Amino acid sequence: MQLDEYREQFEHVELNRNDGVLEVRLHTEEASLVWGTGPHRELPIAFDAIGSDPENRVIVLTGAGDSFCAERDETLSVLRSSPEGWNRIYWEGKRLIDALLAIEVPIVGAVNGPALHHAELVVLSDIVIAADTATFQDHAHFASGVVPGDGVQVIWPMILGPNRGRYFLLTGETLSAEDALTLGVVSEVVPKAQLLPRAHELAMQIASRPVLATRYSRVVLTEQLRRAMRDAVGYGLALEGLALISPPDKTSEDRSES
Repeated sequence: MQLDEYREQFEHVELNRNDGVLEVRLHTEEASLVWGTGPHRELPIAFDAIGSDPENRVIVLTGAGDSFCAERDETLSVLRSSPEGWNRIYWEGKRLIDALLAIEVPIVGAVNGPALHHAELVVLSDIVIAADTATFQDHAHFASGVVPGDGVQVIWPMILGPNRGRYFLLTGETLSAEDALTLGVVSEVVPKAQLLPRAHELAMQIASRPVLATRYSRVVLTEQLRRAMRDAVGYGLALEGLALISPPDKTSEDRSES
């Protein structure tokens, strides 16, 4: 697949390539990405197309505007209200992380601001750098009453360590850019104006290496993570869906009425 074949296919993904480095900018109407059914549907397809293009040597993954993804709309909540809707979420959700990790060239993640919804998409990059305005949270799941079952249950304990990862997911903790640097979530924190130049500098450094060494290094460095995801995501999404379509908890209702 060639870039001209898929560049204009996506509403939420802007693609630009220079010297083999493909910049992938996630957005909603040219502003910061708002999570919803659109990105949930599009991103697995976009990642698959990107991974199928042999001209892509290195990826720079970032967001538009002042945040990577700090808001969501209500479209996914509507889907979650029925088994048919949840089946779509399940089908797309399994492919989202799998398609991202199946890209066989290194990814430099450039976190341009708050990443509160699906921060794992950029944190899964091989090299992650952040603007000093970035923050990290898993607001989409337990903090919003949703089981963290779509892969975050693998990613955050792996990055932060088992106990700190569970703490992060169950408390809705927000990490600052400096917290993320200290804890090993990101490798560099830079002023926002320097973020993309630094990301492209790293990408060009990687792209200067032999093609197959670069490609196969990405493969070996992500294989353990891909296996863990394949084992966990389908089951996790099933539990996430079961909790969402179950009748309201009577104890919670009693508390809310008291």
